[in-house]
Amino acid sequence: MNSIVKNELLKRLFEAEGEPVSGQEIADHYGLSRTAIWKYVKELEEEGYEIGTIRKKGYFLIKSPDRVNEANVQKYLTTKNYGKYIRYFETCSSTQIIAHEEAQNGALDGTVIISEEQTAGKGRMARPWSSVSGKGIWMSIIIRPTLTPQQAPQMTLVAAVAVTRAIQEMTGIDADIKWPNDILIGGKKITGILTELQSDPDQVKAIILGIGMNVNQDEEDFPDELHAIATSLKRVVGNPIDRAQLIAKILGFLELYTEMYEKHGFGPIKILWEGFSNTTGKRIRAVMLNETIVGTALGISNEGVLELKLDDGSIRGIYSADITISK
Repeated sequence: MNSIVKNELLKRLFEAEGEPVSGQEIADHYGLSRTAIWKYVKELEEEGYEIGTIRKKGYFLIKSPDRVNEANVQKYLTTKNYGKYIRYFETCSSTQIIAHEEAQNGALDGTVIISEEQTAGKGRMARPWSSVSGKGIWMSIIIRPTLTPQQAPQMTLVAAVAVTRAIQEMTGIDADIKWPNDILIGGKKITGILTELQSDPDQVKAIILGIGMNVNQDEEDFPDELHAIATSLKRVVGNPIDRAQLIAKILGFLELYTEMYEKHGFGPIKILWEGFSNTTGKRIRAVMLNETIVGTALGISNEGVLELKLDDGSIRGIYSADITISK
């Protein structure tokens, strides 16, 4: 109840756009005292919101901090479903773990689990992911599409296009997609995407889509071993980015392209993806579990499989591998 009332108060402050919001009306709606509403205002001020008071009229919002809570994100949303329910944490072990639990408990399509910090964030192949507090976007989206389990892996590519478009619209910067799940700017990693599945044999029950994005980190926020291979949007653009607004843009494009995939198949997504690809036409080294091969990347198939033309002229489909552009 506490978080519901506080979030409702914050939403009304945003919607009022500087005009006073009656604390008495909110107190009456929830059957609370004015003192209880005042305490919520004080909690918001402790979180960094600057709130003014006009006697006998109410509270008004002066300044909002860079936080990715429900109210901050939802003020920018244009979606039908995605982000309509957000579960927000100051810190958690992994949004992906929580999202799996929420999905099993019946969470609605488009539910978002988001945290200011992860203490055990993981990327593809269970690799650790550095999740600095208050600097990035660490979220998992529960998607319940009308897809078969065979179509689910392509959702990684759908998400990659959505994230790339959101970055482009938010910053004006062009980003590249490195197959299958990395977004790069200037050859350095900005975003990783992790797609996991809850499924029956013939029908997807839920896709858990994890997105980790470096947004407002400075150089000192990255471990030494990542300086050469990772960067943040702030470092590229030169100024801080509104994370909540960027999340709303990601959710908007993700909903758009997921619906496109469901209705029209992978073909339109494939065209978009290849337009952003940094590998098509390049000589690629693909390291797989039992072998390493080198060839020229032709693009991706309608199943999202990376196609390499080897030196002997044969075509190999790569389903899972670590790839690098061969020198």
